[in-house]
Amino acid sequence: MTSQQEQLAAATNKKQVIFCDFDGTITVNDNIVAIIKHFNPKGWETIVDDIIAQRKSIAEGVGELFRLLPTSMEREVVDYAINNVRIRDGFQELLDYCARSGTEFFVTSGGIDFFVYPVLARFGIPADHIYCNGSDFSGERIEITWPHPCDEHCSNNCGMCKTTIMRRFPAETHTRILIGDSVTDFEGAKLADVVFSRSHLTTKCQELGLPHTEYGDFHDIVAALQQKEEIRQ
Repeated sequence: MTSQQEQLAAATNKKQVIFCDFDGTITVNDNIVAIIKHFNPKGWETIVDDIIAQRKSIAEGVGELFRLLPTSMEREVVDYAINNVRIRDGFQELLDYCARSGTEFFVTSGGIDFFVYPVLARFGIPADHIYCNGSDFSGERIEITWPHPCDEHCSNNCGMCKTTIMRRFPAETHTRILIGDSVTDFEGAKLADVVFSRSHLTTKCQELGLPHTEYGDFHDIVAALQQKEEIRQ
């Protein structure tokens, strides 16, 4: 039995709750990077590199990226963001699994409301189970707003603080499952009982020695969760 399976098997009496990233996880591409890359404002590459390398906080870097774009481009930016999205295979299957098993499912996204909510609308996820950042197009430049900031236990200036959301579900009563791919998931991975990772998150888990299971799509994750149920029986 692998260490991940052992973790899953030990959680017999706890309620499962999933915290799932959006950009690069539910979606195949990272939408923030795709938007900025498409419109190509001067200086965006350095900001993205600084975010990934953690030289800038997520809130600082994402705020700077969108501030490069004038609000006169609002319609173009929103249309591109929504139309550019591709959903990763198996996402509906994961939601179906959660409904069958009584697993609570939350979208915990460092993405922005103007594309997160429209893209997820067809999946019937309750609005109070979707956490993401906001946007303000009232000035000359696009401003990102932060309705879900870090609590007193986090000083990373996350923007949308995933660990703050996760701490509302105590480890004593919940098996906290994180699904993610990048820098916005690093802190949550340290807190989660179970981590499904890809891309930059896999590298970080390896660096930190955190147990994790790599996935290609949501079919892989559903298979692993179903295997956990078999172990528990």
